[in-house]
Amino acid sequence: MPSEKENHRAIINEGEENEMEIFGYKISIPWIILCVIGYFVSGGILLLLFYWKPEWSVWSNCVPSSLEKANVVLLRTTDSRKKYTRKKMRWVSLTEFRGSLQNESGCSVISDKDSIVNRAIRKKDLKVKFIRVQKIRYVWDFFKKEFQKVGTLEEERTCFNIHSMYGSGLTKEEQDIRRLVCGSNTIEVEVSPLWKLFINKVLNLFYLYQFFTVILWLAEGYLGYAIAILLLSICTITLSLMELRKQSSKLHNLVKTHNNMKVTVCRRGNDFSEVESPDLVPGDIIILSGKNFFLSCDAILINGTCIINEGMLTGECIPVTKTQLPHGDNTMPWKQYSGEDYRRHILFCGTEIIRTESNAQGPARAVVLRTGFNTTKGDMVRSILYPKPLNFKLHRDVKWFFIFLGVLAIIGILYSVIIFAQRQVSAARIIVEALVLLTSAICPIIPAALTVGILYGQSRLKKCGIFCISPDRINMCGQLNIFCFDKTGTLTEDGLDLMGVIPSGGKQFEEMINFNQMDNLSWGPLFGAMTSCHSLIMTDGKMQGDPLDLKMFEATKWVLEDKGEDTEKEYSENMVVRPGPESNMAMQGVKVLFQYPFSSALQRMSVITQVIGEDELLVYMKGAPEMVASFSKPETVPTNFLEELERYTFQGLRVIGVAYKILQMENCDDFDSIEREEIEADLDFLGLLILENRLKPETKAILEELNAANIRTVMITGDNIKTATTVARNCSMIPEDSKIILVEACGPNGSTPASVTCSLLEYPSDQSNSGDTRINVEDVLDTKNYSNDYHFSMSGKTYENLEKHFSDLLPKVLMNGTVFARMSPGQKATIIDEFRKLDYYVGMCGDGANDCAALKMANAGISLSEQEASVAAPFNSKVTNIECVTELLKEGRAALVTSFCMFKYMSMFGLIEYINTLLLYWQRNIFGNNQFLVHDFAIMFVIFLTMSSTPAYHKLAPYRPPGQLLSPSMLFSVIYHVLFTIAMQTYAFLIVQNQPWYSDKDVYSACYPGNESLNINRTSILIKQRTKKNYESFENTTLWLLTAMHLVILALVLTKGKPFRRPIYKNYLFVATLIIEFALTLFFIFADFEGMYVVLELVCTPRSWRIHMLVILVICLVVSFVVEDFILNNRALWIALKKLFRMKPSSNYKITRAILDEDPEWPPIEKTIYGESNVTDDKEKMYNNPAFEYDDAVPSGKMI
Repeated sequence: MPSEKENHRAIINEGEENEMEIFGYKISIPWIILCVIGYFVSGGILLLLFYWKPEWSVWSNCVPSSLEKANVVLLRTTDSRKKYTRKKMRWVSLTEFRGSLQNESGCSVISDKDSIVNRAIRKKDLKVKFIRVQKIRYVWDFFKKEFQKVGTLEEERTCFNIHSMYGSGLTKEEQDIRRLVCGSNTIEVEVSPLWKLFINKVLNLFYLYQFFTVILWLAEGYLGYAIAILLLSICTITLSLMELRKQSSKLHNLVKTHNNMKVTVCRRGNDFSEVESPDLVPGDIIILSGKNFFLSCDAILINGTCIINEGMLTGECIPVTKTQLPHGDNTMPWKQYSGEDYRRHILFCGTEIIRTESNAQGPARAVVLRTGFNTTKGDMVRSILYPKPLNFKLHRDVKWFFIFLGVLAIIGILYSVIIFAQRQVSAARIIVEALVLLTSAICPIIPAALTVGILYGQSRLKKCGIFCISPDRINMCGQLNIFCFDKTGTLTEDGLDLMGVIPSGGKQFEEMINFNQMDNLSWGPLFGAMTSCHSLIMTDGKMQGDPLDLKMFEATKWVLEDKGEDTEKEYSENMVVRPGPESNMAMQGVKVLFQYPFSSALQRMSVITQVIGEDELLVYMKGAPEMVASFSKPETVPTNFLEELERYTFQGLRVIGVAYKILQMENCDDFDSIEREEIEADLDFLGLLILENRLKPETKAILEELNAANIRTVMITGDNIKTATTVARNCSMIPEDSKIILVEACGPNGSTPASVTCSLLEYPSDQSNSGDTRINVEDVLDTKNYSNDYHFSMSGKTYENLEKHFSDLLPKVLMNGTVFARMSPGQKATIIDEFRKLDYYVGMCGDGANDCAALKMANAGISLSEQEASVAAPFNSKVTNIECVTELLKEGRAALVTSFCMFKYMSMFGLIEYINTLLLYWQRNIFGNNQFLVHDFAIMFVIFLTMSSTPAYHKLAPYRPPGQLLSPSMLFSVIYHVLFTIAMQTYAFLIVQNQPWYSDKDVYSACYPGNESLNINRTSILIKQRTKKNYESFENTTLWLLTAMHLVILALVLTKGKPFRRPIYKNYLFVATLIIEFALTLFFIFADFEGMYVVLELVCTPRSWRIHMLVILVICLVVSFVVEDFILNNRALWIALKKLFRMKPSSNYKITRAILDEDPEWPPIEKTIYGESNVTDDKEKMYNNPAFEYDDAVPSGKMI
């Protein structure tokens, strides 16, 4: 039996993005009493620490216990941040259902022993124990002794279970029980009251530090300066609250309609009733009738057919056909049975049902699968409310930089304590002086410096039609060094043009029938497939569907019959296609009796049809040529199939295979009972459809720009490998003079081990006149002559075998992998993850249809969608071409450089004031109230607002900006400016004391010598009998004037323009600011007005000393500019130093590249590499979707 300590910890959401550890605790009364005493003794500071660190609160108030007995749990994320969250255990009572729950025959909750709802009920008192984490409810499973997510049907259910257990609906009582246990079906985004938002914001450490600064400076008598900081804090808090309120209101409005829908529910016993959507529970049966309505939950279609618009999820507003879940299988979970194509049975929350089609068994019906925040739409909202933390080096480096500033502050505090103690200052005064020094060292505005560039970048992206739901990723876009693209709809046009049809003549293909010769194609199986094997629908008199289907059907000159209101009948009539007015065929038409919609995972679709007026049933299949051929009788597939396929795919054309057979079946209403594989077996191959998928006009230029910027480009597509490779060459993803290596990996087969073969592929010199593709076997003498100028191309099956049997070889192949074809949606995401493991910063661009997982896996995913925000990606572009990629990269780089510039500037501002304070403390002096106001607001704050607004440069540089604060160039820059500031300020501080006119007893001696004894007396009163903290002195005046000009010089020196941002002179507002600030500081230095001296608490100095200060500042400007631009930011110099000191790369991809460059056997062209295993272990065999058992060749067993 497990011990109490072992039951103390568990993991929830294992393997998911939001995986967390959970620890059980019980509240301890004695410890709570001690903590309450601590709250009062510490003046509330302990309570505040517990607010920031909930784990400290739990460890102080509670004692560890098993999760089953715990009344408090502590959750910890399993990522590198290890963030803690405290949750209190809650209970739901079901005592009102005591009669039914104790009578097992009265409620199916009891009869369903495997239900989580049943296992969560504590039988002795009918209570359910749960916690709520990020809007999701987790109940304690008393049988398995673990927390389980509720609000969703169990994934272990088989197809048979779902139909038998839930097909007839739930009882009213079971619905009520499930509603109490699972919660309501709502996606609620709270628009918090302003006072609540204000308190949460104010309790942030950053704002508390600002308020602490205000109180401290008020206590010191700096009223104006303190009020200015307070007003700045209030402004930033107000703007932040307004933005939070705006975002939450927008999100609230986005989901509020979800919570106010009417749904028809079928209860057990055919009891139909209309209920509010929040009352739905997992397992309910909902009736789907009518058209153009939205779903309020995720549901599994168990009867009928639905046409859905999933634009909210995918960004692609092409109607999708959903089919009912099969009935028969009772051997495996329904998702596993359906394979990667399980989504074709799911109706997702938030999607629009365009039309429903009932059948002989009744209206379209669906079982509620998930409710509330468990739904796909709820998951999208949760991803916005709780964005995934970014593992970005910049964020980690900031913490170390603040530690560095903290160390400096401690040194300064020790210095001030020693200085003031020697002068016998009171302990209270020493503490205050030390705290003042702390606020000087750590500038309270530094955190804002890292976000200002992001805000400007987000604003500019919005103007370009690019919307962002995760602004923190904008900075990360500045580090992207590899970008992956889907092909169809992303690199190429959505639409296709039908070039022609190549009928099969049995042993050989016939001549192509061009598009303009389609009238010569007579009625037959091939023409019948073109008229009926598609998923087109008529909505409001307009034909909609996949662009490929549209082009194919339009070429036949037939028409699709509009059903009108037929969907409201007892069961829907079949789709009918008829000859159009321009067709010369004399026949009534064709009925589509049953349809298996196209699946990207299965790479095919099929229909069962019947010519009107005839009894014969025909099955048509359309899909990937190699897939269709694999289902066809070998004797019907032409012997030159591969040659003909390669001929057209190597021209970058889209090739579709077509096949058919006569179906021997008597009952036309019982198609559901027959396995799909049985219907699709033993087809007769009919021929090929050749379609041209043109590149988008912008594609080639954008990819050339990315290549010039040394950003790797990769294609991940579901298309044919030859077509994909040709498109990659045509769009300059693969340069024409580069070598292309086809990688083919096979798994073990009996005694034959797994193997990998690499073949060099050369295109014929004239593709248009030759259909041949040669594998060059002889001319490969020295593979290293290719350097890195070679590209691997592989299929999804090859990738799967590499991942499974050659895991050590996979990273090497990925280093030059450019074309990944026939990839499933899951494999697309896996490739992105593998690139990230190599320490690449990966971008992904897709049209959203099958790329959602990959878009979310990438560091920055951008969906070409007309939606402002969807579940598909952090970025969405209304401009549906890849121009958005370069815009995103430019703005990301500009935002990152801006963040670094502002961070350096704000850090230096704080350190300069810190150095000044250290020097002035030597004389028990400090800058005055108005002096601080001028430095902080008249100079620094104006520069802060304008310096960060420089737009991105119009061209991508061939290298990335630095991505970490602790890089050598950044560290040496800060160190140099700090040392130069120390030297300059200390020099001025000491030299002014050696001037002939200087007197520490007479601050008027320089300009108003007059009565010396009177001046000495006045100076003595000014210093010794002062009522304020500071006093006028030559040192104070000198340091203040130097600092004022130095801040402007730093703004000029630290601002970066080309190659990541536009030149400084293009930022007209900033240039105007610099001119005004230079003029203002020069005025302060050379003006000689008594009123100015009084207001700014300065003393008059001779003109010679003012010129001396100006010379110092000119030297500062020249030296800083030379050091910053010609040494510290000299990229060539840093590269030379790395080579000189033989510094080894830290990124995995650079290490791998160095290894490959030294390997004379790489790439292994015309070689076969064998794996270690010689047998196939069925126990370890992974589940493989049969769609990916075939690459781009027909297996020999299928053909003669």
